[in-house]
Amino acid sequence: MGRVIERAARMVKIIDPSKPIFIGGAGMALLMLWILTPFPTFPKLLDVANTTILPEIDDAPTIDCVTGSGQGVNLGHDPVDQTFYDDQSLSYSIGNPVKNWDEKRREWLKHHPSFATGVEDRVIVLTGSQPWPCKNPIGDNLLLRLFKNKVDYCRIHGYDIFYNNVFLHPKMVGLWVKLPGLRATMLAHPEAEWIFWVDSDAIFTDMDIKPPLEKYKDHNLVVHGWSYNVYEKKSWAGVNSGVFFIRNCQWSMDFLEAWAMIGPQTPNYEKWSQIVSSTMTDKTHPEVDDQSALVYLLLTEKETWGNKVYIENQYELSGYWAHFVDSFDTISDKYGTIEKGVTELRRPHAEKVSEHYAAVMNEVFFNKGGDWTTKRPFITHFTACKPCSGVHWGYSDEACWKGMEKALNFADNQVLRNYGFRRLDLLNTSSVHPLPFGFSSDKKDT
Repeated sequence: MGRVIERAARMVKIIDPSKPIFIGGAGMALLMLWILTPFPTFPKLLDVANTTILPEIDDAPTIDCVTGSGQGVNLGHDPVDQTFYDDQSLSYSIGNPVKNWDEKRREWLKHHPSFATGVEDRVIVLTGSQPWPCKNPIGDNLLLRLFKNKVDYCRIHGYDIFYNNVFLHPKMVGLWVKLPGLRATMLAHPEAEWIFWVDSDAIFTDMDIKPPLEKYKDHNLVVHGWSYNVYEKKSWAGVNSGVFFIRNCQWSMDFLEAWAMIGPQTPNYEKWSQIVSSTMTDKTHPEVDDQSALVYLLLTEKETWGNKVYIENQYELSGYWAHFVDSFDTISDKYGTIEKGVTELRRPHAEKVSEHYAAVMNEVFFNKGGDWTTKRPFITHFTACKPCSGVHWGYSDEACWKGMEKALNFADNQVLRNYGFRRLDLLNTSSVHPLPFGFSSDKKDT
């Protein structure tokens, strides 16, 4: 009991003995409970690192803030067991083939079990730009906004992203820069099943869509295009190599090596340019680029490579920008109208649960008057518009820059919706308006 009195005396000192203390019966009871309870049973109230969030009635999993990940992966665990990272012959560079990659990845995942769960759906987005400032006066700002668009998409869907702005191979620059980046990313991220390459000039214009990865379970490369244009017309434009998924596996390691062998780092580059151009029916530019090299491999080595390549055209994995930019206002109006008719879609919600509302919209879209002409394209790709150099083939400055601004604002409106704002004018980047509570993102409700 002496300790009780001692603690009470300390409390009086803390509160300040020079001032009167008024404690009601309930307050006194709580004070005595605190005094009588041994200190070790109470956590440090401000020590968040030692706090555990317990499951609630919705059976949510416990999140231990020490290991700290809502996805259940342990970012602070790397055992001493030997993995491929301890092999002194390991090379991240194109031109040094990786062998037995599937086995090495499996072994790494065995030693990092928290990453093994859900690995089949784990995606890392890879994009980038050149190391130097843009020549186009507004180019750096455009690149920043293009990167923000990709970061927004990844944050909403829980994807990691790597933005590379260095040349990982001195001769593989320009359109070829993606290949060394893909090779290095596969080795740096054995926990990821898919690498999602997205050109810097490609914009996510439907923040709701998650790629249907289960659809590609028997394939290792997914690229936008048309099989007929590749195998029958032999067109170098039969696919678009600016946006694609590639599986993190041995097949892909081998494919990247075969793809790179046609590239500018090979001493036979000029010869390859002639061979590839002669194989295509419509290639007028003399030098072989990554896209025509990809089509060449599909045409000439279909059994080796083509059977594992899925040529996707059921949704806009790489939608041609000129087909969509003039429709973004109409598309926005359609989605706003659908929101007005579905109470759940007007409900304010946390950004972290956006996928639930995306599923609701997907379920009701066609039943509420939507059609393919008013459905948001997944990705709008500004091919032929070069935001950094300012060079564009066959289009005016105004068409490219206004088109990009409109597409970026169209996408950003979907993000701002969760923050309570939207733009009324897709060509006005800086002006936003608050959304009243419970209203749709329709312009008429703002």
